[in-house]
Amino acid sequence: VVIANGDALSESVGLAYQRARGVPAANVIRIDLPTAQDAISASEFSTVKAQLDARLPGHVQATLLTWTRPSRVQGSCAMGITSAFAFGYNAAYCGGCRTTQASPYYASGSGRPWRDHQIRPSMMLGAATLSAAQALIERGVAADGSRPSGSGYLLRTSDAARSVRWDDLQALAIRGSGLPGVRMVYSDNSAGTGSNLVTDRSDVLFYFTGLATVPGIATNRYLPGAAADHLTSHAGRLPDANGQMPVTAWLDAGATASYGTVEEPCNHTGKFPQASVLVRRYTAGDTLLEAYWKSVARPGQGLFVGEPLARPWPAR
Repeated sequence: VVIANGDALSESVGLAYQRARGVPAANVIRIDLPTAQDAISASEFSTVKAQLDARLPGHVQATLLTWTRPSRVQGSCAMGITSAFAFGYNAAYCGGCRTTQASPYYASGSGRPWRDHQIRPSMMLGAATLSAAQALIERGVAADGSRPSGSGYLLRTSDAARSVRWDDLQALAIRGSGLPGVRMVYSDNSAGTGSNLVTDRSDVLFYFTGLATVPGIATNRYLPGAAADHLTSHAGRLPDANGQMPVTAWLDAGATASYGTVEEPCNHTGKFPQASVLVRRYTAGDTLLEAYWKSVARPGQGLFVGEPLARPWPAR
């Protein structure tokens, strides 16, 4: 658990998480971080990361960030701060529409990413208030071992540029989750004659779509441990997503984790979660952090948010 020194919200969120998850005191690290700005420079970040790396116990495999600003590291291009903490700031991982550096953790079966790949995947809790953080943490804890029955909603919308994951979504729906009680529902509105939205559902475990803004998400009930995201350019650019819908809107609506990018990545599918990988790894017993990270082949421009230790299904 990584806390920003002197930031009251980060301190309170970090301590709430430590209590809820029984995190040892040695695994709670305070660092000096400028939390009044949306981005941190690459040079400032290198100092912060060195400070953290020097203090992390060797057995630690992943980190949780307890602030919402800064959300990105700005050098010649922008990395999501969760990816920057995992890989270090490196312009090979960002830079607009070009093909960025791949992650060795993608689709991996590894349960020890630091040992196996020398990276520590990171997730930002993503809550703007202590009460929101506590509710999110409670959802993560409630997910553990719950073996939920529910649905994954997989949408190909009329926004063709943002629906490039449709073939993976369709294949997942055809194949299914492999678990009784977890159904996959694929909707194809590429012709624009139906609806681009999922609303008023009470059983949402997964919701993957492609739109700049997704109305009606708060009308749904998201089961503890639910994952949801929308492919668009700037959802991870907190706090305002450059005029699009931020990833934190999913958390506010009741999801337990989400993902978005912090600079224009273009719609390369490898820069966004592949639902088939996420669902396979998650239902096989990975934590939500592990499953989300393993679902993105090129995550350098991305920001992972949510409660990292949610684990609804035991290892199988």
